[in-house]
Amino acid sequence: PTPSPASPPSPGAHPHPDPGPGRRRGIDLKTMLVFAFKTTGKRMPARALRRSFSSENKPLFDKILVANRGEIACRVFRSAKKMGIKTVAVYSEADADANHVHMADEKVLIGPAASADSYLRQDRILEAIESTGAQAVHPGYGFLSENAEFSKALKERGIKFMGPGEFAIDAMGDKIHSKKIASDAKVNTIPGYVGAVDSDEELLKACNEIGYPVMIKASAGGGGKGMRIAWNDDEALQGFRLSKREAAASFGDDTIFVEKFVENPRHIEIQILVDSFGNGIYLNERECSVQRRNQKVIEEAPSVFVDPETRAAMGAQALQLAKAVDYQSAGTVEFLMDKHKNFYFLEMNTRLQVEHPITEMITKVDIVEQMIKVAAGLPLDYKQEDIGIHGWAIESRVYAEDPYREFLPSTGLLTSYKEPSGPEVRVDTGVREGSEISMFYDPMISKLVTHADTRDQALERMRHALDTYRIEGLRHNLPFLRSLCDHPDFISGEITTKFIQDHYPDGYKGCEMSPDDWINISASIYSMHEAALQSRINIGKGQSRIEASKNIIEELSQVVLRFKDGPVVSVSMKEAEEVTLDDVSGNDDIMSMLHGYNNELQMEVLDVPEVKEGEDTTTHQMTLSKGQKLAPVSVRANYQEGDLSCETQIVNGGSSGAASEVFLQVLKSELPKYKVAYKGQEFEVEAVSPRVNELYNHMPVIEPIDFSKMVISPMPGLIYSINVKEGQEVSVGQEVCVVEAMKMQNALQAPSNGTIVKIAVEPGQSVDADEILIELE
Repeated sequence: PTPSPASPPSPGAHPHPDPGPGRRRGIDLKTMLVFAFKTTGKRMPARALRRSFSSENKPLFDKILVANRGEIACRVFRSAKKMGIKTVAVYSEADADANHVHMADEKVLIGPAASADSYLRQDRILEAIESTGAQAVHPGYGFLSENAEFSKALKERGIKFMGPGEFAIDAMGDKIHSKKIASDAKVNTIPGYVGAVDSDEELLKACNEIGYPVMIKASAGGGGKGMRIAWNDDEALQGFRLSKREAAASFGDDTIFVEKFVENPRHIEIQILVDSFGNGIYLNERECSVQRRNQKVIEEAPSVFVDPETRAAMGAQALQLAKAVDYQSAGTVEFLMDKHKNFYFLEMNTRLQVEHPITEMITKVDIVEQMIKVAAGLPLDYKQEDIGIHGWAIESRVYAEDPYREFLPSTGLLTSYKEPSGPEVRVDTGVREGSEISMFYDPMISKLVTHADTRDQALERMRHALDTYRIEGLRHNLPFLRSLCDHPDFISGEITTKFIQDHYPDGYKGCEMSPDDWINISASIYSMHEAALQSRINIGKGQSRIEASKNIIEELSQVVLRFKDGPVVSVSMKEAEEVTLDDVSGNDDIMSMLHGYNNELQMEVLDVPEVKEGEDTTTHQMTLSKGQKLAPVSVRANYQEGDLSCETQIVNGGSSGAASEVFLQVLKSELPKYKVAYKGQEFEVEAVSPRVNELYNHMPVIEPIDFSKMVISPMPGLIYSINVKEGQEVSVGQEVCVVEAMKMQNALQAPSNGTIVKIAVEPGQSVDADEILIELE
């Protein structure tokens, strides 16, 4: 779509101002009259009616409570505060110092860390509402957001629920029932088995009648939990068992159904808003195809694949479904779309969606504000013709997870945390430096959103935002997100829900480093090494100053950079005749002289690590060969020792022309060892002399520990079950135990054939990452 000439939303936590009375074309006089009569039983003059809808009126509610935590609680608080509404936070013992607690006007402790004892305790949240006098509740997403019983309990107490009624929640929350309703509402649906499956026998019968592949899904599910794809009977049985467990743990309902799995589809969803007056609009689509284990990784709006006609058809069907269940508030109807642009109903999320910010960025509609107004009985501020497409927005979900270890959750403290900033960059988060990511909740750190006039510009803005995002203290997925942004198929928009599976079949092993990338990082680290040497030499006056300069220049004449798990690169300085030591005066800055003197570099690859056949490695992918000479470069660095980043301009070939901008995060600078982040990926390197490098080649090789006979916990979590006994013979790939972390169950398998000689844990026990659970012989 062609971007609108209207100015894009301003950056920040929430960029959309109240449109004001002059913008409310969606509220006509007829709607106002209906509203006034419904709420007062009396007729009102038109002038008085229009005044009653003015943004200058008192707040719609005096106080609202958010029955959630983290970034979504903070997000709702921002809109509420903008509207002059006081806020109440509920929190668990683990969240006592959380951002959302500090942001609220009032706070109420509701229980221990476990969600089942706090955020899922309706009784305690209802007590918090009563004790604080909150008039309305926003549920956020997850927890009680799609719980019809909670919605009903609020209604019985005269408390407004910022979401649909219990009928719509019930109807859409049951995936089996919702599919029947959608079909009756003339919404396209996926072929599948009608009804729930309750046993292994019934499951296999359904799967074989539908035909593999199939999708096994929790009827009450969402967020990727309780979902498995099966391609044969064995996978179906395992997926059925794990999905039932996850569904029971996450939703309190282990009902499972089966439907045909649409191969290579796109995941397209439609955001809707509906008020109590029968007004409904759709806010265009979001593309959510880039997923891992059915959980979204990167979303964008609009989609490169959806044309105006298809968009209108999808929007119309989404509103038809909403009408069928008397829907009110914000909601999202999700579809699968095949390569021919046929689309099929997947599910309806009766809540605020995680990825709603990208819709806000391209429509300039504050979705949370509209939810608050609808809950207060007001009509929508917009009509369908008011909804345009203003540019492009992309969202990256930043998680505390280890992309090098199958994206397993990571826990710990954020010892260093600095968010990116700049034009059209938005970060929705609930953490700050010092916050803890615990095993009890979803490991999301933030939602990083960028917006621009075009997709290419938004993507380039996202790359820079990821490069400048500083997260230390635990593992995170920034390297993987950065890799996705550079993938040619993602850049061209050739994506499906199998994108990650197809392009990262063996998992993420590191970013693809081209020769230019190695040139960029090597030249930048050389500049850092130069600055480190300058800062550590006590430069005096006169002759001592010149001698110090000679020592630095001699040491920098040839530096060998030894990358951990990477190449060995020799960087040589090409002398510039126009700069000599005679130019150094008593008051001159030696740093200025050296940066002019050492700005042309030549590089040669001395060695690259050998990877044995079949070896599983997380080393940086090699695109270099031993003895390869890299193109000479001209370098101009903006860095001084102690800086947290190194920005470098590099021109290949040492010629004049447009320079490429290289950005490195400096994580550690301890002469001669450095640790940096480049394109989100961490690199450790030591800068040594050629003589020291030669001696390194004679150092003994430390043999790695053999873990082939051990089952090791890949993450912190709880032992859900032990499925073997000591003395039992097992075969490679056999399930031996299940570890539960953040409501996801992970089946661990025997690494080799053998006999169980030791089981070191028991069900219900907490374990740490890398803890040995079972030993074989």
